[in-house]
Amino acid sequence: MPKPPLPADVAALLAQPNHAVMGTIHPDGRPVTVATWYLVEDDGRILLNLDASRARLAHLRANPQVSLTALAPDNWYTHVSVQGHVVEIRDDEGLVDIDRLSVHYGGNPYPVRDRARVSVLVEIDHWHGWGAAKQD
Repeated sequence: MPKPPLPADVAALLAQPNHAVMGTIHPDGRPVTVATWYLVEDDGRILLNLDASRARLAHLRANPQVSLTALAPDNWYTHVSVQGHVVEIRDDEGLVDIDRLSVHYGGNPYPVRDRARVSVLVEIDHWHGWGAAKQD
């Protein structure tokens, strides 16, 4: 699997508001996957944002390894998977990060304002592309 930096075409694909699935590891070792929003930050890290009560947040605190697969909107056969590790977990004060994600995906701030949110930053260790994103 290639390591960062990502080629320009792969970075451009990840910059889009794609359907995505993140994977974490349950404390008993089972893989757990769930659909999610993500955003690639200017420094190349991946921003994820979770309801503070979600089990996957506990998974990430116990084992900071994470995987994310983003699917091209016009052809799911073209996809990019990244594997990385959590470098920061912080409270999303004022829901700033979830609003950024919600605007990226739907054009509007996040509508649920009464639940605590947590932002997770993931540094990419490896990546794999397929379809039009396949690496050489």
